Amino acid sequence: MERRQWGFEPPIPPNSAAGHGSYARVGLHQAEASLQKVAVWASVNLLAGTAAMLPVDVFTGSGPEQQERPMPTWMQDPSGEGYGLEDWIWQYMASNLLRGNVVGLIGERDARRGTPTQLVLQHPDSVQGWRDSKDGRPRWRVNGIEVSADQVWHRRSFPVPGRLMGLSPIAHHALTIGVGIAALRFGAQWFEEGAHPTGVLTSEANLQDGDAQTAKTRFLAAIQGRREPVVLGKGWTYAPIQIAPNESQFLETNNMTSAECCRIYGPGIAEILGYETGGSLTYQNIEQRNLQLLIYALDRWLTSLERALSALLPRPQYVKINRGALLRTDLLTRYRAYEIAIRNRFGTPNEARELEDRPPLTPEQAQEFPAPAPPAPPDNAPPQD
Repeated sequence: MERRQWGFEPPIPPNSAAGHGSYARVGLHQAEASLQKVAVWASVNLLAGTAAMLPVDVFTGSGPEQQERPMPTWMQDPSGEGYGLEDWIWQYMASNLLRGNVVGLIGERDARRGTPTQLVLQHPDSVQGWRDSKDGRPRWRVNGIEVSADQVWHRRSFPVPGRLMGLSPIAHHALTIGVGIAALRFGAQWFEEGAHPTGVLTSEANLQDGDAQTAKTRFLAAIQGRREPVVLGKGWTYAPIQIAPNESQFLETNNMTSAECCRIYGPGIAEILGYETGGSLTYQNIEQRNLQLLIYALDRWLTSLERALSALLPRPQYVKINRGALLRTDLLTRYRAYEIAIRNRFGTPNEARELEDRPPLTPEQAQEFPAPAPPAPPDNAPPQD
């Protein structure tokens, strides 16, 4: 069977090759295998899910000349499969986060501009991309079948000079992820397969051949499937063996690799997801926590997505993702911000109501409110007579 390569990436560590159900072997040749590590799943889910839920708008112009335009019908469902833009964005993000590349097959094009209007994204592990050694042009193979380059739409997140494909985060951090998954499997084996005895049954008497096995059999028969107290005869004692999980060190290893896996996707992700990192990251409110996520991890992906979608629109139209939806604060903080904006006349009541999904004030309702107070003078303003 042909092994698919993604261009410039290190080989998978030898001890991570797929084994025969062994807990010591972890196979990461498939992108989804890395999601067995909860920290990887949580990081991908956080970034892809957040990007997919944010509103997407189309504009022309900037500043005072900025005008919102209706989103093209095809962009509401870029794959044309009926799952919508949110589903498509999730696929785009997940492919980038796991393999560093997004590859789609072009189904339809705009008749006048020639830009794609239908993009069916492909599983990253089913695609091979390389440059022809003779002419340097891109060559593609999807599901083992060579495809013309003009049928392929490709975006990469970790480009390397001279390479067609971007770097794969999972391949480059296979050792860290593999150790984390192996630690979890070892923990499961530890408890499932009886890696240690649960207790010791002792007697003060000298036991003859077979007496120990008979005592063990009778003791197990007395306790299995029951929750009744056990009565032991004279000279017999039972002591359960309590082994602290951290003594086996697999949980400590798991915690360490969880934080490292989160760092693959940006600083602060581990702290946002609640993993112990040896440092501290505190937030005064939800807005600051979301701002941390936006600045240090998510914004670069949103910018990349905006540029990819904008390139498919006729100029001068462009796509903007509404980051403000991520930075929504608690009710009291929002209302205070609206009050400051209205009082200083860079916002209107109806704009504030729109942000709260409320209809504009009717003329009758507007008459019930007094005129807004003038803005407060600056601190360095001269005193008024």
